[in-house]
Amino acid sequence: MKSVRRSGLKKSFHQLLRRVLGSLPSTIRFSFYRSMVDCDPEPSNRLELKIANTKSELEDCFRILHDAYVASGFMKPDPSGMRITPYHALPTTTTLCAKYDGRVVGTMSMIREGVFGFPLQRIFDLEAVRAKSGQIAEISALAVHPDMRKTGGAILFPLMKFMHQYCTEFFDTRHLVIAVNPDKIELYEALLFFERLQEMPVDKYDFANGAPAVGATLDLHHAAELFKVGYKGRPPRKNMHRYFFLQGLSNIQLPQRRYHTTNDPVMTPELLDHFFNRKSKVFEELDDRNKALLWQIYNMAEYRSVLPMLTGTALVSHPLRQHQRYSIRCPGVVKLKTSGSEVERAYVLHVIEVSLGGFQAECKLEIPVDAIGHAEIDLGRSERSLVSVKVMRRKDVEGNLFFGFKLEEPDRCWRDCVAALEVGVTSGDLLH
Repeated sequence: MKSVRRSGLKKSFHQLLRRVLGSLPSTIRFSFYRSMVDCDPEPSNRLELKIANTKSELEDCFRILHDAYVASGFMKPDPSGMRITPYHALPTTTTLCAKYDGRVVGTMSMIREGVFGFPLQRIFDLEAVRAKSGQIAEISALAVHPDMRKTGGAILFPLMKFMHQYCTEFFDTRHLVIAVNPDKIELYEALLFFERLQEMPVDKYDFANGAPAVGATLDLHHAAELFKVGYKGRPPRKNMHRYFFLQGLSNIQLPQRRYHTTNDPVMTPELLDHFFNRKSKVFEELDDRNKALLWQIYNMAEYRSVLPMLTGTALVSHPLRQHQRYSIRCPGVVKLKTSGSEVERAYVLHVIEVSLGGFQAECKLEIPVDAIGHAEIDLGRSERSLVSVKVMRRKDVEGNLFFGFKLEEPDRCWRDCVAALEVGVTSGDLLH
């Protein structure tokens, strides 16, 4: 009875505090929230931050998420005791975990735009975000174990720092989008400088059991300056600009990659079968279109026995490209001759997509379409490809120039890279 009474008093106090803060100007409210920040620059080595890539780690993440969502009314209890969504099956989704003394105590997932889109795009308008260049990722499935929620951000802040570093350095992401409860949106605005996607909260967010939600976005290209201004003059432990952008955490295990790929898929056939067929009915409940899309993504023979069967002919309407494309982010230089000229000019490239027959790249300079030449592309560490190319097309997105290149003939390094991407089941397969 006493614990119930204490819980009620605590809830009443928080409601009163929100009402008092709500009556103040937003600049004062946001300044107050920032004053409550406590970022430990040297967390205990008992804390480990990594990509969840084993069955036990993923199960623990999904259990923590399930219990947090049920407690908040965001979902009904599931017989599995886990919250498993179709997005977790995609290679474009990465789940992070925080472990303390080897035990999973926190989790967060980043859903980069893939074949299923984003959960929040069903109800929020992303047109303004899409009008800018750069990949979008939805930050979702955030939860901390109840035992660790009173630690003053000792788990949450390192997990969010890991997310930021992963998105900017490994996940090829510029825009973050979130859908959060209206009671929490001001924390994201004040501490992390998210901007609302729309003024009024959505009454019912289907992905969270009909709970109300507010959408917001953060452009990572401008985040450093926003944080610098917002946290100017604050001491180190309360300065999230310093924490996010100027210091490292040895607790973070960054992914190891042979090639400069932008995904870290972990779903083996065994893991897909375990989570999406045996522990849940996620695959069974997909419509034929999404089942067909899964067949296109996991088109290797070893996946066939675990993928959901179609009831119609949805595959017909989703033909594969002649050469499958793979997301990558790597540097390169192309030297080109224009028509009627023997003089070569060099252009610095940022390659964003490769296939067996060509690649797409961003360039700061105008490149003439139909020009021919040769390119040097660093596909990975100690993996440099030398290929003859022709510029096939040009695209302008918000002043950023993108070009499509056709290979005359891929060299051995290029073929090895594409072959590895074609047959690699998980990111670990590409290390060899």
